[in-house]
Amino acid sequence: MKTKILVLALMVMPLGAAAQSDDWGSILSVEVEKKIDKKFSLDFEAEMRTRDDMETVDRWSGEVSASYKLTSWLKASAGYTFLYDNNEKYSYYDADDDVVKRDIGIKIGDLKRSAEYWGIRHRFQVSLNGSYKLGKVGLSLRERLQYTYRPEHTIDQRYIYYDEDEDEYVPEGIGDGTEHTYKSKSKTVLRSRLQAEYKEKNFPITPFGSVELFNDMDLQKIRYTAGFDYKLNKKNSLSLYYRYQHVNSDDDNETNRHFIGLGYTVKF
Repeated sequence: MKTKILVLALMVMPLGAAAQSDDWGSILSVEVEKKIDKKFSLDFEAEMRTRDDMETVDRWSGEVSASYKLTSWLKASAGYTFLYDNNEKYSYYDADDDVVKRDIGIKIGDLKRSAEYWGIRHRFQVSLNGSYKLGKVGLSLRERLQYTYRPEHTIDQRYIYYDEDEDEYVPEGIGDGTEHTYKSKSKTVLRSRLQAEYKEKNFPITPFGSVELFNDMDLQKIRYTAGFDYKLNKKNSLSLYYRYQHVNSDDDNETNRHFIGLGYTVKF
């Protein structure tokens, strides 16, 4: 067993070693699964994420979902997630800004506006998950259609770095900030996840790896995940994983990020 654990650790270590830059965060989650019958089950999950090298709470979320086994290899599910986000909004001066062309000390790339605030989002999703076994290796493909709605939100602390009255650039911002309303916003993405896992009889550790694509007409981001599940007993298990998120879009100020994840699951 010691040899097997060492092999699993070596599988995950190269991914962690590849993390040379970008931000680091963590994901902590607790999940409760309730099996109603052989085909129908309910799922509840609470999650916390961090960013800024794990020093800042990025978001809290709570999810409820239901799944139904259509066949031995195909499962359908639907769910709702409530998200409470710690937002950071930044914009920067570029060549199209008139003030950049004037001799008042503003350069391309200087900070234009910034705001930090907590806000909510509502997320709905429907999924189909197909699975196939090749001996001890299990393969699965999940296609998920996800709709997220962000309600209108007004804040009173958005900082502006160009003082029109003084006609100068103020790096520390102006006063205590100004009121600003962020309009409501919605987004629909298709999430495609291919996952593989290795199960061996009478061995409590199941290593897994996955690649997930987020598409909204264009490829928005990619998530690479590798880790393992550890079965404590018939009802309880732990999950430890490393995840790298590569972002192709600057929407919502998301960045490339490395995550260390720890999850606890209990089944009834």
